[in-house]
This record gives sequence, C-alpha cells and structure tokens, in this order.
Amino acid sequence: MAFYKKVQMKVNGKWYPKSILVGSAITTEQISKRVAAESTVSPADVRAVLTALGGVMGDYMAQGRSVKLDGIGSFYFTAATNKNGVATEKEVTAALINGVRVRFIPETRFRGGGTRATGGGRRAVRGLTDVDIEWEEWKGKVTSEDSESSTEGGEDLNP
Repeated sequence: MAFYKKVQMKVNGKWYPKSILVGSAITTEQISKRVAAESTVSPADVRAVLTALGGVMGDYMAQGRSVKLDGIGSFYFTAATNKNGVATEKEVTAALINGVRVRFIPETRFRGGGTRATGGGRRAVRGLTDVDIEWEEWKGKVTSEDSESSTEGGEDLNP
C-alpha cells in the first residue's frame, strides 16, 4: 500500500495528493532475504550479487554504455554542465562537465491485445510501476525522516 498526504501548493493555492515515503528504506539485507525466498538462491549469494552490481554497472556506464536489467529498466550516465554554456563549438571541452547523474528508464512492456477497432489494443506499461497500487491517505504523523524522504522521493500526483 502506498501513502499520500494532502498538500496545498503555494503557487496556485490548490490542494493535491503528494506521495510520501514512510518508515526507513528497505535494506540490501531485506531484499536479499526476499529474493532468496522467491528463488533457489541463498540470501548470501543474492547479497553478494547485489553488492557487486553497482560497481559493475558503474564501470559499464563509465565506458559510455547503458545497462539494461530485464524486468527493471535501463540505467545510464548523463553529464551535468555549467548552465551558461559557451559561445562557440571550439570552446566546448570536458572541463565544462561539473557532475554526473545516473538516469533510469523503467522497462516498457506491452499489455492487451486485439485491435483498436474492437476496443482492444496494446498499451505500454512501465516496469516497476506495473503493479496495482492501492493509495491510502497517511493518517499517521510524518516524522522528520519521512518528511525528508517525501521531499526527495515523493512526487506530486497532479498532472
């Protein structure tokens, strides 16, 4: 179950639901145990693979490659640069790059069948969000940890 809170936007004074994160982040250990329970692999083996995954992905992305994980999506690096830019093409150098960001695109799958004429048709759905999410208003107190998480990880649900 996912949670939201009611938030009034300062810009227009209107109210919107805003997703919030509650509790602490799920750990690698918790993921390892759950994956092990749903497979034939031990929790220690899953943890070892997950621990190595970040370094391996980073290495490939540093080589200018994207990394696609089936059922999850694709990861790649982008360069963060000075927003002022430069006047000419000759002035563009790697020195203008002042940071790196990791970008993520969830895997796209297609659901449905039939034709549009029959009301069917296929629709694209993104991996990781291809689950039925039941939203419930958060009635508890948002802790400072939850509040920080909400700011970073939560999203406005308004269009």
